[in-house]
Amino acid sequence: MPVWVQILLILGVIYLLISVLIFFLQDYLMFKPEKLPSDFQFYYENQETEEYNVETRDGAVINGLRFKAREPKGVVFYLKGNSKSIKGWGKFAVDFTRHGYDVLMVDYRGFGKSTGRRTQKAIKRDMQVVYEKIREKVDEKYIILYGRSLGSGFAAKLASMNNPRMLILDAPYYSLSHVAKKYIPFMPLSLLIKFPMPTYKWLRYVQCPIHIIHGTDDHLIPYKSSLKLSKIKPKQTTLYTVIGGGHKNLNTFESYHKMLHDIITSKPVKINLEGSSISVQHDKPKPYA
Repeated sequence: MPVWVQILLILGVIYLLISVLIFFLQDYLMFKPEKLPSDFQFYYENQETEEYNVETRDGAVINGLRFKAREPKGVVFYLKGNSKSIKGWGKFAVDFTRHGYDVLMVDYRGFGKSTGRRTQKAIKRDMQVVYEKIREKVDEKYIILYGRSLGSGFAAKLASMNNPRMLILDAPYYSLSHVAKKYIPFMPLSLLIKFPMPTYKWLRYVQCPIHIIHGTDDHLIPYKSSLKLSKIKPKQTTLYTVIGGGHKNLNTFESYHKMLHDIITSKPVKINLEGSSISVQHDKPKPYA
Protein backbone atom coordinates (compact mmCIF):
# COMPACT_ATOMS: atom_id res chain seq x y z
CA MET A 1 0.00 0.00 0.00
CA PRO A 2 1.46 3.38 -1.00
CA VAL A 3 2.57 5.66 1.82
CA TRP A 4 0.15 8.42 0.79
CA VAL A 5 -2.78 5.98 1.06
CA GLN A 6 -1.64 4.95 4.54
CA ILE A 7 -1.46 8.61 5.57
CA LEU A 8 -4.96 9.24 4.24
CA LEU A 9 -6.30 6.22 6.14
CA ILE A 10 -4.67 7.38 9.38
CA LEU A 11 -6.05 10.88 8.91
CA GLY A 12 -9.48 9.40 8.18
CA VAL A 13 -9.42 7.32 11.36
CA ILE A 14 -8.34 10.37 13.40
CA TYR A 15 -11.11 12.47 11.85
CA LEU A 16 -13.67 9.77 12.65
CA LEU A 17 -12.46 9.48 16.24
CA ILE A 18 -12.69 13.25 16.73
CA SER A 19 -16.21 13.22 15.30
CA VAL A 20 -17.25 10.45 17.70
CA LEU A 21 -15.73 12.31 20.66
CA ILE A 22 -17.50 15.54 19.71
CA PHE A 23 -20.83 13.74 19.39
CA PHE A 24 -20.65 11.99 22.75
CA LEU A 25 -18.79 14.63 24.79
CA GLN A 26 -20.53 17.80 23.61
CA ASP A 27 -23.01 17.72 26.48
CA TYR A 28 -20.11 17.95 28.93
CA LEU A 29 -18.39 20.66 26.87
CA MET A 30 -21.54 22.74 26.35
CA PHE A 31 -23.16 22.52 29.80
CA LYS A 32 -21.53 23.30 33.15
CA PRO A 33 -24.31 22.43 35.62
CA GLU A 34 -24.21 22.87 39.36
CA LYS A 35 -26.34 20.22 41.05
CA LEU A 36 -28.09 20.95 44.32
CA PRO A 37 -29.50 18.54 46.94
CA SER A 38 -33.28 18.32 47.00
CA ASP A 39 -33.38 19.87 50.49
CA PHE A 40 -31.24 22.88 49.56
CA GLN A 41 -32.68 26.14 50.90
CA PHE A 42 -32.40 29.21 48.67
CA TYR A 43 -31.68 32.51 50.35
CA TYR A 44 -31.14 35.99 48.90
CA GLU A 45 -30.66 39.04 51.06
CA ASN A 46 -33.44 41.62 50.62
CA GLN A 47 -35.26 39.35 48.13
CA GLU A 48 -38.53 37.55 48.79
CA THR A 49 -38.70 34.23 46.94
CA GLU A 50 -41.04 31.32 46.42
CA GLU A 51 -39.89 27.93 45.15
CA TYR A 52 -41.74 25.91 42.52
CA ASN A 53 -41.50 22.43 41.06
CA VAL A 54 -43.11 21.62 37.73
CA GLU A 55 -43.46 18.00 36.65
CA THR A 56 -43.23 17.31 32.92
CA ARG A 57 -45.06 14.67 30.93
CA ASP A 58 -41.96 12.43 30.81
CA GLY A 59 -41.58 12.51 34.60
CA ALA A 60 -38.84 15.13 34.89
CA VAL A 61 -39.03 17.84 37.54
CA ILE A 62 -38.17 21.44 36.67
CA ASN A 63 -37.24 23.50 39.71
CA GLY A 64 -37.68 27.25 39.74
CA LEU A 65 -37.79 30.36 41.87
CA ARG A 66 -40.12 33.33 41.81
CA PHE A 67 -38.54 36.57 42.99
CA LYS A 68 -41.34 38.82 44.21
CA ALA A 69 -41.74 42.53 43.62
CA ARG A 70 -43.91 44.51 46.05
CA GLU A 71 -46.53 45.64 43.55
CA PRO A 72 -45.69 43.67 40.40
CA LYS A 73 -46.29 45.27 37.02
CA GLY A 74 -45.67 41.95 35.33
CA VAL A 75 -43.34 38.96 35.18
CA VAL A 76 -39.91 38.50 33.65
CA PHE A 77 -39.28 34.89 32.64
CA TYR A 78 -35.49 34.78 32.88
CA LEU A 79 -33.76 32.00 30.91
CA LYS A 80 -30.21 31.73 32.15
CA GLY A 81 -26.88 30.68 30.65
CA ASN A 82 -25.19 27.29 30.44
CA SER A 83 -23.40 27.22 33.80
CA LYS A 84 -24.12 26.72 37.49
CA SER A 85 -27.70 26.89 38.83
CA ILE A 86 -30.30 29.46 39.79
CA LYS A 87 -28.61 29.56 43.20
CA GLY A 88 -25.99 31.85 41.62
CA TRP A 89 -28.06 33.33 38.81
CA GLY A 90 -30.67 34.52 41.29
CA LYS A 91 -28.58 37.54 42.22
CA PHE A 92 -29.46 39.10 38.85
CA ALA A 93 -33.20 39.09 39.61
CA VAL A 94 -32.79 42.39 41.45
CA ASP A 95 -32.26 44.14 38.11
CA PHE A 96 -35.95 43.54 37.42
CA THR A 97 -37.60 43.45 40.85
CA ARG A 98 -36.23 46.95 41.49
CA HIS A 99 -38.35 48.09 38.54
CA GLY A 100 -41.45 46.38 39.90
CA TYR A 101 -41.37 43.07 38.03
CA ASP A 102 -41.59 39.58 39.47
CA VAL A 103 -38.87 37.31 38.10
CA LEU A 104 -39.20 33.61 37.41
CA MET A 105 -35.98 31.63 36.94
CA VAL A 106 -35.78 27.90 36.32
CA ASP A 107 -32.98 25.38 36.13
CA TYR A 108 -32.72 23.33 32.96
CA ARG A 109 -32.66 19.54 33.23
CA GLY A 110 -29.63 18.34 35.19
CA PHE A 111 -29.05 21.78 36.74
CA GLY A 112 -29.74 22.59 40.38
CA LYS A 113 -32.65 20.50 41.62
CA SER A 114 -34.09 19.86 38.15
CA THR A 115 -34.08 16.32 36.82
CA GLY A 116 -34.49 14.55 33.49
CA ARG A 117 -32.50 13.71 30.39
CA ARG A 118 -31.29 16.85 28.65
CA THR A 119 -32.13 17.30 24.94
CA GLN A 120 -32.93 20.39 22.89
CA LYS A 121 -36.48 19.17 22.28
CA ALA A 122 -37.05 18.36 25.96
CA ILE A 123 -35.83 21.75 27.20
CA LYS A 124 -37.93 23.61 24.62
CA ARG A 125 -40.96 21.62 25.77
CA ASP A 126 -40.14 22.26 29.44
CA MET A 127 -39.88 26.02 28.91
CA GLN A 128 -43.25 26.05 27.13
CA VAL A 129 -44.84 24.19 30.04
CA VAL A 130 -43.43 26.75 32.49
CA TYR A 131 -44.59 29.61 30.25
CA GLU A 132 -48.11 28.19 30.23
CA LYS A 133 -48.04 28.01 34.03
CA ILE A 134 -47.15 31.72 34.10
CA ARG A 135 -49.86 32.48 31.55
CA GLU A 136 -52.49 30.84 33.78
CA LYS A 137 -51.98 33.66 36.31
CA VAL A 138 -50.62 36.55 34.22
CA ASP A 139 -51.91 37.99 30.96
CA GLU A 140 -49.30 37.69 28.21
CA LYS A 141 -49.16 41.46 27.75
CA TYR A 142 -47.44 41.55 31.16
CA ILE A 143 -44.89 38.81 30.41
CA ILE A 144 -41.34 39.71 29.38
CA LEU A 145 -39.03 37.00 28.05
CA TYR A 146 -35.36 37.53 28.89
CA GLY A 147 -32.79 35.13 27.43
CA ARG A 148 -29.17 35.30 28.52
CA SER A 149 -26.47 33.59 26.39
CA LEU A 150 -27.63 29.93 26.09
CA GLY A 151 -31.09 30.98 27.25
CA SER A 152 -31.42 33.49 24.39
CA GLY A 153 -32.21 30.70 21.93
CA PHE A 154 -34.87 29.15 24.16
CA ALA A 155 -36.35 32.61 24.79
CA ALA A 156 -36.53 33.27 21.05
CA LYS A 157 -38.26 29.93 20.53
CA LEU A 158 -40.80 30.72 23.27
CA ALA A 159 -41.50 34.16 21.78
CA SER A 160 -42.06 32.58 18.37
CA MET A 161 -44.79 30.32 19.80
CA ASN A 162 -46.47 32.81 22.13
CA ASN A 163 -47.34 36.50 22.42
CA PRO A 164 -45.36 38.07 25.27
CA ARG A 165 -45.02 41.81 25.79
CA MET A 166 -41.44 41.76 24.55
CA LEU A 167 -38.35 39.62 24.01
CA ILE A 168 -34.97 40.68 25.42
CA LEU A 169 -31.87 38.82 24.24
CA ASP A 170 -28.64 39.28 26.19
CA ALA A 171 -25.46 38.21 24.34
CA PRO A 172 -27.37 35.94 21.93
CA TYR A 173 -25.91 33.61 19.31
CA TYR A 174 -26.99 33.37 15.68
CA SER A 175 -27.05 29.62 16.29
CA LEU A 176 -24.96 27.32 18.45
CA SER A 177 -23.82 25.61 15.25
CA HIS A 178 -22.27 28.92 14.15
CA VAL A 179 -20.53 29.30 17.54
CA ALA A 180 -19.14 25.76 17.37
CA LYS A 181 -17.97 26.29 13.79
CA LYS A 182 -15.72 29.07 15.07
CA TYR A 183 -13.75 26.52 17.13
CA ILE A 184 -13.99 23.41 14.93
CA PRO A 185 -14.57 24.66 11.37
CA PHE A 186 -13.45 21.40 9.77
CA MET A 187 -16.11 19.17 11.35
CA PRO A 188 -19.56 18.22 9.90
CA LEU A 189 -21.46 20.02 12.65
CA SER A 190 -24.86 19.68 10.96
CA LEU A 191 -24.53 15.94 11.60
CA LEU A 192 -22.81 16.05 14.98
CA ILE A 193 -24.26 18.84 17.09
CA LYS A 194 -27.20 17.88 19.30
CA PHE A 195 -28.09 21.46 20.23
CA PRO A 196 -27.98 23.47 16.97
CA MET A 197 -30.26 26.14 18.52
CA PRO A 198 -31.07 28.14 15.36
CA THR A 199 -32.06 31.43 17.00
CA TYR A 200 -32.13 33.14 13.61
CA LYS A 201 -34.88 30.78 12.39
CA TRP A 202 -37.07 31.25 15.44
CA LEU A 203 -36.79 35.04 15.38
CA ARG A 204 -38.54 35.10 12.00
CA TYR A 205 -41.79 34.13 13.71
CA VAL A 206 -41.58 36.51 16.68
CA GLN A 207 -44.33 39.16 16.61
CA CYS A 208 -43.49 41.17 19.74
CA PRO A 209 -40.81 43.89 20.06
CA ILE A 210 -37.28 42.44 20.13
CA HIS A 211 -34.48 44.05 22.15
CA ILE A 212 -30.92 42.77 21.76
CA ILE A 213 -28.08 43.69 24.15
CA HIS A 214 -24.48 42.78 23.34
CA GLY A 215 -20.97 43.85 24.30
CA THR A 216 -18.40 44.82 21.69
CA ASP A 217 -15.64 42.81 23.40
CA ASP A 218 -17.51 39.53 23.70
CA HIS A 219 -14.99 36.90 22.60
CA LEU A 220 -17.22 33.87 23.20
CA ILE A 221 -20.25 35.00 21.18
CA PRO A 222 -19.09 37.82 18.90
CA TYR A 223 -21.02 41.10 18.71
CA LYS A 224 -21.56 40.50 14.99
CA SER A 225 -23.97 37.66 15.82
CA SER A 226 -26.36 40.21 17.35
CA LEU A 227 -25.82 42.51 14.41
CA LYS A 228 -26.95 39.70 12.09
CA LEU A 229 -29.90 38.82 14.31
CA SER A 230 -31.04 42.45 14.40
CA LYS A 231 -31.45 42.41 10.62
CA ILE A 232 -33.92 39.52 10.60
CA LYS A 233 -36.91 41.63 11.69
CA PRO A 234 -35.45 45.15 11.65
CA LYS A 235 -38.74 47.03 12.02
CA GLN A 236 -39.44 45.51 15.42
CA THR A 237 -35.85 45.03 16.63
CA THR A 238 -33.61 47.41 18.58
CA LEU A 239 -29.92 46.64 19.08
CA TYR A 240 -28.22 48.01 22.21
CA THR A 241 -24.42 48.12 22.21
CA VAL A 242 -22.37 47.99 25.41
CA ILE A 243 -19.04 49.50 24.40
CA GLY A 244 -16.22 47.41 25.88
CA GLY A 245 -18.61 44.82 27.31
CA GLY A 246 -17.54 41.19 27.36
CA HIS A 247 -19.61 38.03 27.66
CA LYS A 248 -19.89 37.78 31.44
CA ASN A 249 -19.56 41.34 32.66
CA LEU A 250 -22.35 43.40 31.08
CA ASN A 251 -23.95 43.85 34.51
CA THR A 252 -20.85 45.81 35.62
CA PHE A 253 -21.52 48.55 33.05
CA GLU A 254 -23.73 51.50 33.94
CA SER A 255 -24.81 51.70 30.30
CA TYR A 256 -26.25 48.16 30.50
CA HIS A 257 -28.49 49.10 33.42
CA LYS A 258 -29.64 52.26 31.66
CA MET A 259 -30.50 50.20 28.58
CA LEU A 260 -32.42 47.68 30.69
CA HIS A 261 -34.27 50.47 32.47
CA ASP A 262 -35.25 52.13 29.18
CA ILE A 263 -36.40 48.82 27.69
CA ILE A 264 -38.63 47.54 30.50
CA THR A 265 -40.06 50.85 31.72
CA SER A 266 -40.94 52.46 28.40
CA LYS A 267 -43.97 51.79 26.25
CA PRO A 268 -43.81 51.45 22.46
CA VAL A 269 -44.41 54.80 20.83
CA LYS A 270 -45.25 55.22 17.16
CA ILE A 271 -43.12 58.01 15.74
CA ASN A 272 -44.72 60.51 13.41
CA LEU A 273 -42.30 60.77 10.49
CA GLU A 274 -44.28 63.35 8.58
CA GLY A 275 -42.01 66.27 7.75
CA SER A 276 -38.84 64.30 8.52
CA SER A 277 -35.97 63.50 6.15
CA ILE A 278 -36.89 59.81 5.89
CA SER A 279 -37.58 60.06 2.15
CA VAL A 280 -34.58 62.27 1.34
CA GLN A 281 -31.95 60.57 -0.80
CA HIS A 282 -28.33 61.69 -0.93
CA ASP A 283 -27.28 62.75 -4.42
CA LYS A 284 -24.85 60.39 -6.06
CA PRO A 285 -21.40 61.95 -6.35
CA LYS A 286 -20.73 63.33 -9.78
CA PRO A 287 -17.50 62.28 -11.53
CA TYR A 288 -14.89 64.94 -11.92
CA ALA A 289 -14.60 66.34 -15.41
